[in-house]
Amino acid sequence: MSLTGIVRPLFAKRWRELEKHNTQGEQLQREVLAHLISKAKDTEYGREHLFAATKGYDDFVRNNPVNTYEELKGDIDRMRQGEANILWPGRVKWYAKSSGTTNDKSKFIPVSSDGLKHVHYKGGADVVALYLRNNPQSRMFDGRGLILGGSHAPNYNLPGSLVGDLSAILIENINPIVNLVRVPSKQTALLSDFEVKRDRIAREAMNKNVTNLSGVPSWMLSVLNRVMELSGKTHLEEVWPNLEVFFHGGVAFTPYREQYEKLITSPKMHYMETYNASEGFFGIQDDPADKSMLLMLDYDVFYEFQEMGTDTIVPLWGVETGKNYAMLISTSCGLWRYMIGDTVQFTSTNPYKFFISGRTKSFINAFGEELIVDNAEQGLKYACEVTGAQVLEYTAAPVFMDQNAKCRHQWLIEFSKAPENLQQFAEILDRKLQELNSDYEAKRFKDITLQHLEIIPARENLFNDWLKSKGKLGGQHKVPRLSNSRNQLEELLALNEK
Repeated sequence: MSLTGIVRPLFAKRWRELEKHNTQGEQLQREVLAHLISKAKDTEYGREHLFAATKGYDDFVRNNPVNTYEELKGDIDRMRQGEANILWPGRVKWYAKSSGTTNDKSKFIPVSSDGLKHVHYKGGADVVALYLRNNPQSRMFDGRGLILGGSHAPNYNLPGSLVGDLSAILIENINPIVNLVRVPSKQTALLSDFEVKRDRIAREAMNKNVTNLSGVPSWMLSVLNRVMELSGKTHLEEVWPNLEVFFHGGVAFTPYREQYEKLITSPKMHYMETYNASEGFFGIQDDPADKSMLLMLDYDVFYEFQEMGTDTIVPLWGVETGKNYAMLISTSCGLWRYMIGDTVQFTSTNPYKFFISGRTKSFINAFGEELIVDNAEQGLKYACEVTGAQVLEYTAAPVFMDQNAKCRHQWLIEFSKAPENLQQFAEILDRKLQELNSDYEAKRFKDITLQHLEIIPARENLFNDWLKSKGKLGGQHKVPRLSNSRNQLEELLALNEK
């Protein structure tokens, strides 16, 4: 019997538990909220916000404000200095470093022991459980998993306290048994120089029996391309004939799918999306035929949703399909009614299934067009299908009105395969965006408010060079897609000329 066959029955109990997501979503979430409040009632935050007297959701909302990072930063800074029982019981030793805010270069998201166990690792285990449920013939544990990770550093020189990429914190704390079925080595996985790490990962992994991949699509693709360079092979299954699945997350897979499908031509290859972030693990694509993800309801995460463009905030049982919501979370890492910055749309409420529609601050609404990332991803996918082009990276921002009251969206796109006719590509993209977004369509009417979009081709490796200049090459760092500000785009355009 294969190792996968031995492991599979261990997940059977979890398969039955997950069935509760289909009919008991509200109950699961009410239980999570009660657990979190009970656990944190004696913390400083819990005492200030009357957790001991909180009897349910209405009390919770009445006594707790919505928070962004800025509101919690003072408490998090104290926790990083070693203070205990602030936002969560005990001392929190690990902090996931993520992209910054208006006032700071970086955010430092607390990752408690409870959060590691009951959010992040539980999510990772459920990904495997759902994959094995859907693929009875899988033999993924008969080989190695290629898992990409970031790097970490000491936190304020406090013994045992670390700050860095979430993936590095997960690797640092993972059960040692897992290291027997993964590559690369822990030493290589935690290297900070991505260019050095990329080469070492490729060399360590190329002669192993790799059956599964886990990581951010953009950085994984870079590693796989290095494997191809070193091996001299045409397709990845020539290097790893038993490769069967890529567990991906961090950025939308749509711009990368065609490149992966050309690199991996095996009909047995599977792709499974996850929604894991520095703040928690939230969703898993549980059905290969459905691109939406199942919202994970029995972790240490309580969800709320603010309808975009309004002040209305509802718990899970108040959401409606088709609406764009900003997501708020309360977790066992000490984040309370925390505005994570992502927006989602639900496709189903029985069970609760959704897709990530964008970022609360990653959109273009300079002229009332309300263009979101999901519109951009779908538009680019369609334009690539029609023209045969392939998009590697992109970003877009508005060109504000000039003296003739002319304005447009400016797209900077790095193609892995450029279209034969760039203007045709732009026209197809523009028409598709109008089809997808009625506000954009209205502003584009007869070019009165918003003129035809402009595409500027990016030179090879432009976006990687830009990330490298920011010290963000590799790990979980990603290119912001849409912005109302031109600051980022102007930096990229300047670098594009070099």
